[in-house]
Amino acid sequence: MTLGMARRIIVVRSACNNEIGLWLIQAAVIQPHLQGKLHAHVVYFVKANESLLQPDDRTGVWSVLSHLVDQLPFDQLVPLNMQQSRIPQLRNLLPRPHHAARFPSNFPIDGKHRHTTIIEGLGPMKKFYIETFGCQMNVHDSEKVIGTLSSRGYEQVETPDDADLVLYNTCSIRDKAEQKVFSRLQEFKRSSKGKTFGVLGCVAQQEGERIFDKAPHVSLVCGSASYNLLPQLMAQVEAGARRVTGLSLDTEDTFETPLTSRDNPHRAYITIIEGCDKSCAYCVVPFTRGPERSRTSASVLSEARQLADLGYTEIQLLGQNVNSYLDPSPAALNFAQLLRQVGRTTGIRRVRFTTSHPRDFTKEIVDAIDENSVLCNFVHLPVQSGSDSVLRGMQRLYTRDQYMRRIEWMKLSPRNIALSTDIIVGFPGETEEDFAQTLSLLDEVEYDSIFSFKYSPRPNTPALQLTAQIPEDEKGRRLTILQEKQRGIQIRRNADHIGSTQEVLVEGYNKSTNQWIGRTSQNKTLNFTAAEQGLLGRYLPVRVTRAGPNSLVGDWVPQHAPAELAHV
Repeated sequence: MTLGMARRIIVVRSACNNEIGLWLIQAAVIQPHLQGKLHAHVVYFVKANESLLQPDDRTGVWSVLSHLVDQLPFDQLVPLNMQQSRIPQLRNLLPRPHHAARFPSNFPIDGKHRHTTIIEGLGPMKKFYIETFGCQMNVHDSEKVIGTLSSRGYEQVETPDDADLVLYNTCSIRDKAEQKVFSRLQEFKRSSKGKTFGVLGCVAQQEGERIFDKAPHVSLVCGSASYNLLPQLMAQVEAGARRVTGLSLDTEDTFETPLTSRDNPHRAYITIIEGCDKSCAYCVVPFTRGPERSRTSASVLSEARQLADLGYTEIQLLGQNVNSYLDPSPAALNFAQLLRQVGRTTGIRRVRFTTSHPRDFTKEIVDAIDENSVLCNFVHLPVQSGSDSVLRGMQRLYTRDQYMRRIEWMKLSPRNIALSTDIIVGFPGETEEDFAQTLSLLDEVEYDSIFSFKYSPRPNTPALQLTAQIPEDEKGRRLTILQEKQRGIQIRRNADHIGSTQEVLVEGYNKSTNQWIGRTSQNKTLNFTAAEQGLLGRYLPVRVTRAGPNSLVGDWVPQHAPAELAHV
């Protein structure tokens, strides 16, 4: 078989030494394809103008690869040095389209080897579309799914119409999100010929095989705890199997996903704890994510160092109850201790975390933030209600006074910690007086932002059995009042920053407004003007000139002394 006839061509381009190059081929290229039994050519070469492989080394490469080919479903493995003039140009070896695959999140590569890439040319290449609903945990889960599919030769596309494989990574926190998923599936009920459909995440775990009955054109149902099994599940789907499931919550391998595709080159997520043991009356998470399972501190810190070596400067630690973290290894670090160690990672400029539960939020966490400016002065601390009566009904395990004690710790911090929260209105039995207490809580705390929702009945939750359900129109009225009150608070809070200079991480550019988009340590969006180009990923001082309810506006101050930056 010639190169042009191969179903797949994999090119490993290495600007590092021979040993690392061989490890790349074995761990980052060959292993992900074992399950799929895909035929391929592996072409190994060194970047032009870099004499990193001596003749003896090339012989060694060929010897090792020849040994591997006896055990692997590959047609041919060809080591190449691109300095050899007899080798055709790379573009003639790669059928279009081609793309660069990303490294596994646990890939042990240091900064000097950062220029190693893997390029795959596929013929034909399957295409997939994924839509993500819900929280940042789901966003990170989708990164794992995208990385796994890319390693299997799939190309991500922007619309489901262009895809062979359509996936919905779902959220079941609210009924509206769940309905949206089934609405998406219903749209394709009559036009699903030639496409494969999969439902992932919380709705998949919650509904299980019932999804196949609701949407018979779905072939894959997989909960988040089974993403490490996705290569095997996809092999079944690709072989034509129907009703393929991955629904077990009884696994210790939740965190071990071979490949993660991180679309943001500057900010990366690290999951440190999965599941929840709190059993709030309205919440479905214990049923869809399972019990709490913490990751070892050594693996968290190792991944943080690897991300820093790869050029990431901001890390966000994730968990349903992130501050419930308890290291299962002999080190036995609690969350504050882990936070301190992650904050000392060389090369990391910012560390965030979400979501916290007030019951497990300790003064030690605030102390850690005070001690190290790398730890962002922003905390998301869901309260859900300002009424003790409602909090008892919700089974939240704290009182308003206990919650306010934690708020006081942060209000007294010299770091000027910004606060956000979650609030549910219309929980069963919530009276006008209960709602008024929630409104008074907004005045007392003065949150920088809130996420507010109408109570949504969820399957398997204790709140379903409660009487005195609130009518939908009354929930809507209360939600509008709450949001209007918070809007006024945010206008006042943001206006306090006018005239100050903030450090922002530049995350994007808005062509319609000709403004760069940055984010402060306090997690505030700051849109600013600057004459220079190529600012993405840089940390810049920006003077705030205007403020609105949801963002700040300013101008870059190139000569501003870093020491004068406001810590916000």
